[in-house]
Amino acid sequence: MQTNELLTDAATFPSGTAPEPDTWFVKLKPGTDHAAYATARGGALAPLHLAAAAGAEHGSSDSITALNSLTATLTVLLVVVAGLGVFNTVVLEIRERTRDMGVTKAVGMTPAQTAGVVLASVLLVGAVGGAIGLPVGLLLHGLTVPAMAHSAGLNFPSSALDVFGTPTLILLGLGGVLIALLGALLPAVRATRARTVDALRAE
Repeated sequence: MQTNELLTDAATFPSGTAPEPDTWFVKLKPGTDHAAYATARGGALAPLHLAAAAGAEHGSSDSITALNSLTATLTVLLVVVAGLGVFNTVVLEIRERTRDMGVTKAVGMTPAQTAGVVLASVLLVGAVGGAIGLPVGLLLHGLTVPAMAHSAGLNFPSSALDVFGTPTLILLGLGGVLIALLGALLPAVRATRARTVDALRAE
């Protein structure tokens, strides 16, 4: 059962306010080869950045929902892996600089300043990661999403894949910095709680 679609007559909208349609359902005569019709229409619609798919009215909603769920799951996994990578790097860096941080604490560095130093050390890494990851991610998006859709029996037009506007791209670029800061947050807190005497004794 589809629960995320509202079907209504365009005549019910006030003049000039009807939304632009982006999907058309065609009911074919009995005996018509749906696949052949979709293939023929697809060739004619390709220059208009549109696509034709057979039997879309039955399973497209469920397929798109599954596709979105899979994409979201992969995104969460990538974010977690990236955060853990930053976490591991910062932990090792703090361990190597324990004595230096003990000296700075001994001369008056506050816990907030200690946390700031740790977090600031990952800003460049996050910025570089975002700058590199953004174009790579866009490239992979253009390759993997159509492949995943094709395996689900869907054929997305290019307009359906062009979903990243300038504000979204800026936020995604800043996402690298945010992930780096989140990954370094716990080590930064631990660094502020380390005893100065123990830090000075570290080798």
